[in-house]
Amino acid sequence: MPASTPEPAANLPDLVTPAAAGAAAGATAGAAEGATASAAAQFSRWLAVAALLGLVLLCLAWELWLAPLRPGGSWLVLKALPLCIPLAGLLKRRMYTYRWLSLLVWLYFIEGVVRAWGDAPPSRWCALAEIALCLLLFAACVLHIRGRQRAASPATQRAAAS
Repeated sequence: MPASTPEPAANLPDLVTPAAAGAAAGATAGAAEGATASAAAQFSRWLAVAALLGLVLLCLAWELWLAPLRPGGSWLVLKALPLCIPLAGLLKRRMYTYRWLSLLVWLYFIEGVVRAWGDAPPSRWCALAEIALCLLLFAACVLHIRGRQRAASPATQRAAAS
């Protein structure tokens, strides 16, 4: 076609109805909300994984090198083992893992509070770090659960409406 002739689509009337335009805008808004929810879920997922790994490493270092109950380490280092179990579930994005981990973390929080209250300063600092990591892990789990539930809720409503 010569450059002077207009495009064939430019000659066609606008066939977009207001209902179709509204549906397209709703789909675009839903996709934007989904992308935002997905980004928030990814951030909270990696925050939870980082906090969990930090808590495992802190438990190991605390009981083996930093401030063990007995010189050379103690059997209390085994408290890190239950924290290794949910790591696979977090990496696989299993909602059930986020839910029970948000309950399990409170046991470590309680231990941190008790040891921060009663132990000497080297152990007290580790206990305060444990408290901070537990709170961070709990917040990340809650953010992840809420974000995924909000993302699933509109999809469920749209499927029910169809």
